Amino acid sequence: MIELAAVEKHFAGQVALHPLSLTIKEGEFLTLLGPSGCGKTTILRMIAGFEQPTSGKILLDGQDLTNLPPNRRDLNLVFQHYALFPHMTVEENVAFGLKMKKMPAKQQQERVREAVEMTQLTALTKRYPHQLSGGQQQRVAIARAIANKPRVLLLDEPLGALDLQLRKSLQGELKQLQRSLGITFVYVTHDQEEAMMMSDRIVVMNSGQVEQIGTPREIYAQPATLFSATFVGENNIFSRDGQMFAVRPEKLKVVRGGESGESKRSGELQDVLYLGGVHKLIVQLDNEPMTVSVVLDVDDERTWQIGETVGVDWKPEDEVVIGS
Repeated sequence: MIELAAVEKHFAGQVALHPLSLTIKEGEFLTLLGPSGCGKTTILRMIAGFEQPTSGKILLDGQDLTNLPPNRRDLNLVFQHYALFPHMTVEENVAFGLKMKKMPAKQQQERVREAVEMTQLTALTKRYPHQLSGGQQQRVAIARAIANKPRVLLLDEPLGALDLQLRKSLQGELKQLQRSLGITFVYVTHDQEEAMMMSDRIVVMNSGQVEQIGTPREIYAQPATLFSATFVGENNIFSRDGQMFAVRPEKLKVVRGGESGESKRSGELQDVLYLGGVHKLIVQLDNEPMTVSVVLDVDDERTWQIGETVGVDWKPEDEVVIGS
């Protein structure tokens, strides 16, 4: 559907994006995930046409878009700061792009009705943006984008300004919406949990480079680089004979001091964290600078004393070797 062919971007002589080749499939939910300043928004803006690549090509369905202006590309961009027109009602905001395209009035009404239904805004069409909550305003921005029936929807941190509960419910809604529309979504976020929950595939980025591309499961279970291993989900990094490997907190076991002679590592219990459904132990390893996190089974009723000596163990098959 979208193909980036050796796309590279420099700003004032500095490399913002190292050469990237990526194919995004039709109907796919693809997420660009990484910390601030890693180049993910730059990629989105180049696909949208707001930035020109320094070199390389961008193709949509085989057509070269690289030099086309944004309004000639069959895609829409949804920003974090919704960019709604304050003097227009919900209905007028959603219809704006259709009006610009000089679509017949009857067809406009039909498209607006569909878009507000899909985003659960039907009861709010006569309201103005200042009469809406943040979540409702975000829905209006999405309705406006899908009313155009673009081939591709680009979303730049669209839930970034919302509180946690609202983000969670809108994540589910967006995923459902994407499924029912069958539109290709390219989504930018720095929130690993959001990326894991919503995406078909994730592109993990750091400092303008791609660290790994894969499904959420592949990236969680088989991180390819140290950055992937530590950025997506919590991880414990160990080394042995000059080789690094990772073991997820839920794969570690802790045993009491007396029984810890059999364990692979030992250390002192630094903290016990109760997090509702799970609880977690933080252990400072002996003779190593690092602490490790161990997630205990919800049925584990043992009581722990901060300062006690414990052993940390795991199965060899739960080690994931990083970088070969």
